[in-house]
Amino acid sequence: MSKGYEGFKINTKLNIKALVNTLLFLSAFLAIWQFLFLLGIWPEVSFPSPLMVGNSFVKLLFYQSLLLDVGITLSRLVIGFAISLVLGVLIGLAMVKFKNFGNTLSSFAVGLQSFPSIAWVPFAILLIGINDFGILFVVIMSSVFSVMISTYSGIRNISPIYINAARNMGAKGFSMFRHVMIPAATPSLIIGIRQAWSFAWHALIGAEILITTLLGLGHILFIGREFHLMDQIIATMITIFTIGLFFDRLLFSKLESKVRSKWGLDQDQV
Repeated sequence: MSKGYEGFKINTKLNIKALVNTLLFLSAFLAIWQFLFLLGIWPEVSFPSPLMVGNSFVKLLFYQSLLLDVGITLSRLVIGFAISLVLGVLIGLAMVKFKNFGNTLSSFAVGLQSFPSIAWVPFAILLIGINDFGILFVVIMSSVFSVMISTYSGIRNISPIYINAARNMGAKGFSMFRHVMIPAATPSLIIGIRQAWSFAWHALIGAEILITTLLGLGHILFIGREFHLMDQIIATMITIFTIGLFFDRLLFSKLESKVRSKWGLDQDQV
């Protein structure tokens, strides 16, 4: 009980310290921002004050469709990312199963992974059209290769000791994939999934900006650019940053931490 209580006290102190550091950083950032605004180096239309951005955020939240746009953007992100996750894992497993196929496709996958996501937008518009399916296509093509490569490389880098031990115990075929290869490749796969989520998020906002007849956070950015509403643009950028940070800290970071702890990869355990 005493050890658990001491651990709770330590975690509480660390959380409070992290919160205080975050508040101090934000306060300093806002102070510098306000100071630069008061200097008048740029006109208000190009460099609004923190208060102007806050007012724009309130306007978007209560008088316009910010919550609806957030919901639409997140629905596209989740659907596109889920599809790319399933496709990436399945294709990665096929690459491992068929070596010639894997050796050939891995080179193309690396090249396509570095392909700018925004370049898929005109291709999607002409091939699919200006609709949700075109946006989903951009999201999938921007993130599927990261999952594919992480699955392929993660399984290939599994220690032969695990494979040989499983074979001696009678594991083979799908049983080998499910109970040995996938768990052993999970640390690498989690990193690839986290990276794929980031790629999908970037691609989605870019697609929504260019495919401008649809709702979404990217559409708000487009409207702000067209009407020179810098306060609206910054408010939307802060919203995008907050959503991305929320998912990264509360989902992917904790998932990666649990996986690393399970496999004994944490530095604190070394």
